[in-house]
Amino acid sequence: MEKTEFTFLPRQKDEDIVIHDDSFNEDELKALIRRMNLKVTSQRLLILYALCEGRRHVTAQELYEKVVKKDSSIGFATVYRFLRHMNEQKFVTEVRMGGLPARYELTPKSHHDHLTCSDCGQIVEFENKQIEVLQEKVAKQFGFTLNHHVLELYGICPQCQVK
Repeated sequence: MEKTEFTFLPRQKDEDIVIHDDSFNEDELKALIRRMNLKVTSQRLLILYALCEGRRHVTAQELYEKVVKKDSSIGFATVYRFLRHMNEQKFVTEVRMGGLPARYELTPKSHHDHLTCSDCGQIVEFENKQIEVLQEKVAKQFGFTLNHHVLELYGICPQCQVK
């Protein structure tokens, strides 16, 4: 059997951590709707605002519950259809964990990866320069040219470890 060599990452240094501010203003949200070849409506804007505020990774149900508090005329089907359309057009990123409901976030302006607690479902976003370099090396080793990747790590968050 062939021996596989693993490269262990050194301890993360502060300069390896990249923090991004991916806030969107109203004009950007309207432009996003137009880029999907849809009419800008108050319902679609409300859904996008709700998707931007607070917790970033929400289920369709959680998003619906946020939206219906502000406009009771919006149905779950409207929220879900708009989410699916945004996902198909790559304006929303879908994060799945096992058999749990999909969680959604507006596709960030810049790349990041996820660390998910398998007990409570908390999702932490991060980017690490060394991990990005290592992924490129692995792709090259197997003759691949990367055009996209998703890295999701699963574990138990500090709060759940205490329980």
